[in-house]
Amino acid sequence: MAAEFLPITRQEMEERGISRPDFVYVIGDAYVDHPSFGHAIISRLLEAHGYSVCIISQPDWKDENSIKVFGRPRLGFLVTSGNMDSMVNHYFVSKKRRPDDAYTPGGVAGKRPDHATVVYCNLIRRTYRDVPIIIGGIEASLRRMAHYDYWSDSFKRSILLDSQADLISYGMGEKSILEIAEALDAGIAVKDITFIAGTVYKTKDLSGIYDGILLPSYEEMKAEKRKYADSFLIQYNNTDPFTGKILMEGYPNGQYVVQNPPQKPLTMEEMDAVYALPYARSYHPSYEPLGGVPAIREIKFSLISNRGCFGGCSFCALTFHQGRIVQVRSHESILEEARQIIQDKDFKGYIHDVGGPTANFRAPSCEKQLTQGVCKNRQCLFPRPCPNLKADHQDYLELLRKLRALPGVKKVFIRSGIRFDYLLADPDDSFFRELVQYHVSGQLKVAPEHICDTVLKRMGKPENAVYERFRTKYKKLNDQLGLKQFLVPYLMSSHPGSTLKEAVELAEYLRDLGYMPEQVQDFYPTPSTMSTVMYYTQIDPRDGKEVYVCRNPHEKALQRALIQYRNPKNYALVKEALIRTGREDLIGYSKKCLIRPEGKERIPKERRQAEQKGDTAGSRPYKKKKTIRNVHKKK
Repeated sequence: MAAEFLPITRQEMEERGISRPDFVYVIGDAYVDHPSFGHAIISRLLEAHGYSVCIISQPDWKDENSIKVFGRPRLGFLVTSGNMDSMVNHYFVSKKRRPDDAYTPGGVAGKRPDHATVVYCNLIRRTYRDVPIIIGGIEASLRRMAHYDYWSDSFKRSILLDSQADLISYGMGEKSILEIAEALDAGIAVKDITFIAGTVYKTKDLSGIYDGILLPSYEEMKAEKRKYADSFLIQYNNTDPFTGKILMEGYPNGQYVVQNPPQKPLTMEEMDAVYALPYARSYHPSYEPLGGVPAIREIKFSLISNRGCFGGCSFCALTFHQGRIVQVRSHESILEEARQIIQDKDFKGYIHDVGGPTANFRAPSCEKQLTQGVCKNRQCLFPRPCPNLKADHQDYLELLRKLRALPGVKKVFIRSGIRFDYLLADPDDSFFRELVQYHVSGQLKVAPEHICDTVLKRMGKPENAVYERFRTKYKKLNDQLGLKQFLVPYLMSSHPGSTLKEAVELAEYLRDLGYMPEQVQDFYPTPSTMSTVMYYTQIDPRDGKEVYVCRNPHEKALQRALIQYRNPKNYALVKEALIRTGREDLIGYSKKCLIRPEGKERIPKERRQAEQKGDTAGSRPYKKKKTIRNVHKKK
């Protein structure tokens, strides 16, 4: 029997016998009761502990009545923008509007406001002036302290102040939300809930705080960007639940935003319990006439096996949100979910993914992390693997073997990403071999991001030689197994540290590889990443050094065009970039050239005569260049 959805209408609430809900959960996404959606986990967890929860999905932010569906909740409102930051959901890096929204019924765009968390909370506050409001999810989590906002190109206050909410539950909020609920249920005023790990609150009284760190004030950071770089490094170094300190950020009129240390990571048993909750595993049936919710397609037949990441990529907010300590589910928990997937009428035998932020992380990087936390002054993998790193894929390999053996399963894919430097650090090739043999669908997507070591250093990624070793080994294993599978490298343009010179070097690398990406990702400055701080301040917080930042839209277009230099539409941009960098040697007819001279599509007379004689002087015969998309040239 399918699980019953939580109420989204007053009628559904009354049918459940609820006269007044404990919590009303306002969400920016459509209501999808699946553990890949944060609102599903939090609502089911509260329900399992005896609290009633009603859902208001994508309310009309211009109409106060949209927030009154269930009346005033007994304990408070919970608010989240959804599975994505609402601004990332709405805009491309070019700041142009996205035409659709995968988290909305029918994929329709425009069903939630910009800065959704702030707008929803202000609507609630106008309607219910003194009701407790707790915000969470990725938008609130990554904007919990003062931060740079790319879309307005401005330095913003903590979202706690702009939203008028009372508390932020940041990170993966299972533990903190239950403690908040218990405190409210016990009659503790929300302004007095200042003691829960994984929360942020506001106060004018710091007298009860001991062993905290006073960060530069909002006004100081706004006036001097270096102060913000310094502050962010302190925040970054205090994201560990074992060693993290209380952080205090001052605002005008004696106001402070105070961040408590993060919650402890979930144990395996706690993770298993979260994923064993009675999810309906689909979107609310009321969305069916609208075409359903597109986002479910990507995750419906996928399995989450872990949380957290010790990869340390500068442009990723995972360490700031989920932490560096990897948390995992047991094999039996994952297998049980797989059995549920197999029973789905739409299942065709293919499990689309088994992973998390990084698929091949199945344990903390070293044993000390679970008792002493992560190191503040070093990374686990960057610039090279730590001597204490335990690189072992045996557990993950055994899990994949068990999944492959389940009746009804034809193939198990890995799509969430393989950290290739961690894979190479494992002296046992068993997993690598079986990855190639069983878990690749023609193409394996990996993320070297760039090939210039100066840029990779700013990205927190391994040097290019590591990727080359991985690429060579991948090809060797394919050859041994009689397979012809390709590598698809994700590449990023205009990341801090990347000038046109590095962009040209990347284009040359792609030329030699015989590969042209169909898509190129411009660096996207999202809140609370090391790279975003670099973008805003032009300083790398880790070493305090100045960093070149490509902010000009035209130069960004040049860097992007170089990665797709074979595309005729990019000809003028590529030519300009090559002239700017003094690389006119790459304009010509030799095999080392990226483009031909403008307006000279016909073969010059001298070249034609030479080719007729079979003398090409080291150059290849003239042919119209063929675009190679997402494949490597067969050699």
